[in-house]
Amino acid sequence: MTKKLRIDWFLFVIAASLALFGVIMVYSASAMIALKETQGESQFTYFYKQFSFTLAGLAVMYLSSKIDYRWYQKSWVVYGLLALTVVLLFSVFNFPPINGARRWIRYSGYSFQPSEVAKIALPVFLAFFLTKNEETIGELKETVLPCAAVFAFLCALILVEPDLGTVIILSIVFTVVYFAAGARILHIGSVIAGCFLIGAIALISSPYRRGRIFAFLNPWENADDAAYQVVQGLYAIGSGGIFGEGFAKGQQKLFYLPYPYSDFIFAVVGEELGLIGTLAVVAAFGLMLWRGARAALLAPDRFGKLLGMGIITGIIVQALFNISVVVSILPAKGIPLPFISYGGSSVVVTLFAVGILLNLSQHAGIASFEKAEEKEIPTRRKKRKSLQEVTESYR
Repeated sequence: MTKKLRIDWFLFVIAASLALFGVIMVYSASAMIALKETQGESQFTYFYKQFSFTLAGLAVMYLSSKIDYRWYQKSWVVYGLLALTVVLLFSVFNFPPINGARRWIRYSGYSFQPSEVAKIALPVFLAFFLTKNEETIGELKETVLPCAAVFAFLCALILVEPDLGTVIILSIVFTVVYFAAGARILHIGSVIAGCFLIGAIALISSPYRRGRIFAFLNPWENADDAAYQVVQGLYAIGSGGIFGEGFAKGQQKLFYLPYPYSDFIFAVVGEELGLIGTLAVVAAFGLMLWRGARAALLAPDRFGKLLGMGIITGIIVQALFNISVVVSILPAKGIPLPFISYGGSSVVVTLFAVGILLNLSQHAGIASFEKAEEKEIPTRRKKRKSLQEVTESYR
């Protein structure tokens, strides 16, 4: 039996580096805000929390890399994870809203965002169900509708929080995994059309979302209102130039750019580290896409391939979504930059997902090696037989 390969340390280093880089940038973006909130007592409030979240996330990533990815293929694990996700998503409605949204479970000064768990639960379910029903992948009743029902139910719970950004990410994950599984183009097109229809209804029916669309189309006319955060982010990135103002020397984070340590932390990176810093972050996510996709494509079985594709798609799409919002390629939407934005649930869950990819990378190509060995064994036997014949002929 072929032994497991070595862990993909390249992927490990990329994820750990992004997370530790996030700790440093959270400190830079939040120091003055922490001083104001603590009335001058400490500038490290957000830094200490993010650092503890990152250490916990790195430990979780290492531990999850030791768990055989096929363990997630057990039916009780799949449906247990789905049930837990649904319970957590319902639980957020028992807590008072923050800025008009009910997305967090809060206890003793800490908060947890259950929609982050959905980014793991959905790929696990899809990989399990589409592997189990491989022979009926194109059948509407046996496969398509059950998958669509689970996907729609999770998205509905998240949409009413409201959190349209996470719904968009889950929609892309669903499309990529189902397409990779061999779904019919008609079914994929129907899902995409349905997602666009629901998204359009969500935009039209919500005044603040309509305002964001108009602000996106002409941010400078709405610089004092709906597009204020976007414009301040653009000022930050523009003032950074090629080399940046220098670490911790940015000005827009000083009470101009709202929440600079969370959704718009990429703007702080651009201001302080310049074009070089932002391109380095983009390159790091590009390398992560390469290693994650490699682990998925070289997985020894169908379940591993689909699971890896779902996980790496969710991480990279979220990163591109956040960066596109900050540079005003897409309308503003509150969604964190993976590994880097402030937030415990985002960092820990994302690092846990990378741990699954790391375990998957240890099995990458094993099936090919085993097949090669199976082909080589008869050849060796033939060589031994011919040698024996030659020996007997000499006798």
